[in-house]
Amino acid sequence: MPELPEVEVTRLSFASRIAGARILSVRMGKALRWPLGCAPALLVGRIVLGVRRRGKYLLIDLDQGLLMLHLGMSGSLSFVADLPASGKHDHFAMLTTQGTLTLNDPRRFGAVVYADAQDTGSASTLLGRLGVEPLTDDFDVDRFHAGLKRRKAAIKQVLLAGEVVVGVGNIYASEALFQAGIRPTVPAERLSRPRVARLHAAIRDILGRALTSGGSTLRNFSSASGEKGHFQFETMVYARQGEPCRVCARPIKLLRQGQRSTFYCPQCQKP
Repeated sequence: MPELPEVEVTRLSFASRIAGARILSVRMGKALRWPLGCAPALLVGRIVLGVRRRGKYLLIDLDQGLLMLHLGMSGSLSFVADLPASGKHDHFAMLTTQGTLTLNDPRRFGAVVYADAQDTGSASTLLGRLGVEPLTDDFDVDRFHAGLKRRKAAIKQVLLAGEVVVGVGNIYASEALFQAGIRPTVPAERLSRPRVARLHAAIRDILGRALTSGGSTLRNFSSASGEKGHFQFETMVYARQGEPCRVCARPIKLLRQGQRSTFYCPQCQKP
């Protein structure tokens, strides 16, 4: 958390407002997951051309280079008209002619990284192995099936790894696997094409619905406009361990996979 829907909701909440702005100053707080990669003063005077998303990264294109923002486990962005006083967990604040973009991150697993271009240096390292975007036409069933056939790990862990398809994080992987009727422990390579087709459709449906709902706010997520998400009220299995399945009434189970919590219905999801 935040996952793809939250990152895209964040992008949509400030991208049009910051486009065309000139950077006036950059204020850094405590160290984040990775260093900025340049002196903050070098960003002053550069123009924001636009904001894109790649997986869980926000890419702020500048007239020279780009900034890559990752929200980590607990980060959120705000974009306001003035330059607010620095808060305890504000670790990056960029004042522009059109407002101030601030990264607040209590756990400091997020990052803001500068790169000269997307295909060089740190940008190539961070973005180069990301899988296909799930809400684009490039996310094809046959390509998805072929990618899974090369993975021996459990399907839930393959989804989280982001090398076959990007951005399907913990919440939405659990929900998509439930909707597709697939046990999260099934080795990815064992999934038949019909089951992969159901999972493909479920991923697109779940992520699309989450976007419409503004993402999920489990703790402190909000968009750059301060709006909270509501998809957490629609979940079928996530964070519902011990509660009855909404389909079959069997208790939802919890297990750990790669130090992450996985939620599933033992009746509705087949091995």
